[in-house]
Amino acid sequence: MTKLQPSATEALQGSLRDGMTLAVGGFGLSGIPADLIEAVRDSGVKELTVVSNNMGVDGKGLGILIEAGQVRKVIASYVGENKLFAEQYLAGNLEVEFTPQGTLAERLRASGAGIPAFYTRTGVGTMVAEGKPHEEFDGVTYVRERAIRADVALVHAHTADTDGNLIYRYTARNFNPVVATAAELTVAEAEVILRPGELDPNHIVTPGVFVQRLVQATDRVKDIEQRTVRPRSVSADTAALSA
Repeated sequence: MTKLQPSATEALQGSLRDGMTLAVGGFGLSGIPADLIEAVRDSGVKELTVVSNNMGVDGKGLGILIEAGQVRKVIASYVGENKLFAEQYLAGNLEVEFTPQGTLAERLRASGAGIPAFYTRTGVGTMVAEGKPHEEFDGVTYVRERAIRADVALVHAHTADTDGNLIYRYTARNFNPVVATAAELTVAEAEVILRPGELDPNHIVTPGVFVQRLVQATDRVKDIEQRTVRPRSVSADTAALSA
């Protein structure tokens, strides 16, 4: 049975329901599964809990689910780029569970490794640790964090084969590998899809055993949250040639 699906909509068919938990890869707008996010929006599913490093920006990435009013709760480490998100949170329409970035990554990784909980020093003595069990090890206090297990994971890869093995590209890798292992069902989109055996096994990051469905990613402009540029300096050699 092939994992490759004709479209993002068909890749998610039968897997979405109101009130479910989605774990989504990406960091800002880098490495986000844009096609799959749009398919979630178009499905009309609501009351979602979304686990992601952040919620994109207004009108892009996971921000489109916020705009559509489909999200009930967010588990994230940073949400500062999305104004509508802040408005809904302050209005009491959106529940937010802030998690330190490294802790969030480990909660997802632990899920994939079958570890139900772990201890960390991060957050001890802050609001992050309120109401959570503490333990002392070697004279140091740690807080217990639970692993995150999602119903469905959405990830973006650069290269895949039809067996679901995934390779990521540069910083677009970010949260995708840990998200891919942290759900009952993982759906991946990839920019390049090859036949089985065409990937170098040494380069595979996410083994296909974690991926149940795969779809060809749409060729699209990759948005950047903030672009900071300065005038290109003219070297002395270039200036001499121009003269």
